[in-house]
Amino acid sequence: MSESIIHIEALYKKYKEAEDFSVNNLSLVVAEKEIFGLLGPNGAGKTTLISMLCGLVKPTSGKFTINGLSYDKNATEIKKIIGVVPQEYALYPTLTARENLIYFGSMYGLKGKELRTKVDTALEHLGLLKFANKKVDTFSGGMKRRVNLIAGILHEPKVLFLDEPTVGVDVQSKHVIIEYLKELNENGTTIIYTSHHLTEAQDFCSHIAIIDRGNIYAQGTPEGLIAGTPNSHNLEDVFISLTGKELRDDA
Repeated sequence: MSESIIHIEALYKKYKEAEDFSVNNLSLVVAEKEIFGLLGPNGAGKTTLISMLCGLVKPTSGKFTINGLSYDKNATEIKKIIGVVPQEYALYPTLTARENLIYFGSMYGLKGKELRTKVDTALEHLGLLKFANKKVDTFSGGMKRRVNLIAGILHEPKVLFLDEPTVGVDVQSKHVIIEYLKELNENGTTIIYTSHHLTEAQDFCSHIAIIDRGNIYAQGTPEGLIAGTPNSHNLEDVFISLTGKELRDDA
């Protein structure tokens, strides 16, 4: 069995003036080289949990380590080994795809020929090299999503956090993104993935945790969760069974 790369113990987060905890006594272990799906309805606590793991939000209490490191003692080292691909595009629209990626790569300490080679290799891999010198604001949603992904992986992170990486993209872009992520994983990158695309998650993830109201309701392989939930034929059935049919509109 693979060693754990993320270890979370009794983690809590309550925002100022909030009535309830967004993350509530959550404990979780993610094995190295896993594609780990973190699934849940709107407001379940997924984004808060990922924000804490990325060092963007401070826990109320509890602790966690990434690759044996904690933010209290090793924040700089952790930031070097994680990649973050947010749901919102983290790109400068008036810069070209190449200019954006050179900028983000330099933030990770890459430079010179190495950086330019990594940028062009990734652009080519994701079908974007011929658009490298076009401004990002002229790109389709699927093209922006692919550039957004490259920006988070140029430094070859050990752990990659993905928040809805295929939302709002065409079928072809979705296929290219998922295949590229599988290749990254095969080369040793642990992936933490959130999505509302349950069919995609069922096919893509090696392990899944279903989170709601800040708690983990179930975890296991997609096959194991489906087999272990009565009257379930797919992950969507499991999801509804555990989290209910109540609407979770979030304004």
